[in-house]
Amino acid sequence: MSTTAHTTGKTTSGATPAPASDATLAEIVATWAEGVAFEDLSPALVENINSRVLDILGICAAAAPLDTSRAVRRFAASQGGAGQASAVGVGEQLPAAQAAFVNGVLAHSLDYDDTHLPSVLHPSASVIPAVLAAAQAHGSAGQDVIRAIAIGLEVSVRLGMAGYDSTAQNSVFFEHGQHATSICGAMGSAAAVAALHGGAELIRNSLGVAASMTAGIIESNRTGGTVKRIHCGWAAHSAITAVELVRHGLTGPPTVLEGRFGFFQAWLHGAFDPSAITGDLGERWSIEDIFFKPYPANHFTHAAVDAAAALRRAGITPEDISSMVLGVPAPNLRTIGEPIDVKRTPTTAYMAQFSGPYAVAAGLLGGGGLEVGLDDYTDELAQDPVRRAIMAKVDVVPDPECTAIFPMQFPAVLTAHLTDGRTIVEKVLANRGGNENPLSFEELTRKFRDNARRTMTTGDMAALEEGCRILETAITVNDLFTGLTTVDPDHLQK
Repeated sequence: MSTTAHTTGKTTSGATPAPASDATLAEIVATWAEGVAFEDLSPALVENINSRVLDILGICAAAAPLDTSRAVRRFAASQGGAGQASAVGVGEQLPAAQAAFVNGVLAHSLDYDDTHLPSVLHPSASVIPAVLAAAQAHGSAGQDVIRAIAIGLEVSVRLGMAGYDSTAQNSVFFEHGQHATSICGAMGSAAAVAALHGGAELIRNSLGVAASMTAGIIESNRTGGTVKRIHCGWAAHSAITAVELVRHGLTGPPTVLEGRFGFFQAWLHGAFDPSAITGDLGERWSIEDIFFKPYPANHFTHAAVDAAAALRRAGITPEDISSMVLGVPAPNLRTIGEPIDVKRTPTTAYMAQFSGPYAVAAGLLGGGGLEVGLDDYTDELAQDPVRRAIMAKVDVVPDPECTAIFPMQFPAVLTAHLTDGRTIVEKVLANRGGNENPLSFEELTRKFRDNARRTMTTGDMAALEEGCRILETAITVNDLFTGLTTVDPDHLQK
């Protein structure tokens, strides 16, 4: 990885001139962002972003009953201030930063939000709550919201990729114990919110201020605690706060990213790839590499669900199978296949979400949502004797073909040995929801309904679906999301 800051600009889309050759990274990013116009976004990209808004809001609705969600709503409501934006499950509007905090927490709480590969960032869970809250507070139009989200996602991903080590095939943020999703998400969200309200100078200064607010460590992944759920919410909150501070006169350092005491020195000890930030900026959208999650489980398990579902659709039943071998990328083995006795006998829904054998059982039996949904990951089902019997038949091994593809995809090869002597192999080499196997707006609407039905009325769901489908036509987004305040965390629609 390079430790030398990139200082040359590229011609970007839009009317804004390219920055001078001695421009800092923040200035290059800000100049590009100012030059982005809604008209620069292809119809496919607009639909992509509309789908992400719907997806995130459905996840927020499903997460509303969690104890952690109740805690952050109580916290946000206690902060006071004039109401300006809607938060899921809060019966009155909150100040924009507090609404962004609540929705950002809920968006990331179910591990169901989208994932960028190979950085393994979850950018929408902070950028979308931040932009929607700021847009409601200022009466922004739908096209402005879509443009801002596009900018925010792009900045988040590019900063994340600047910390990706292609040799180790891993994020350096992660190796340092840092949650890049929240750290880079705060920066991307700040760029997005600033782009709603001003030009390059506001965006650059907002990046400079937000950098002092970025945070997130992932020790809870190892030893427990629910703090990780607040990371995207705090990133969204920090973004709105940073932009408002700049609007009131605060400034940030122009060398905030590459400086001697800047963002990358602080987080990555100065080891980063500046070309990941500026290379083909304005020519290619990294949003295309953000994968939707069709299933509410660790992304490494998704291809296993699809491979097992292919067996089911071919008429293979659990009784027909004597044994199965799930081949996965070697780096994934420790997450979803080891220790195998534990992965075959999860005792909680959370453990099931990280089990390759459970993913095979879930896909083979089928379920809700797009193949399996939230109702297929419960403590009771994790201990279900039928699923345990299927899991007992599954070995998880490293597969060379899958390892060669990783981490651009999280593939799987499932080999089923049948009781009649046949062997059937199902390969899923491109993840569903990714750039090679995308989900349509209609499919994501099915996911949204499976999530939102738990806490929203049918009428509110329909209104939100339609509003997101044609978000670009909204004169103001204020009325589109009023249904969020009517979410009932105690209601489960059957």
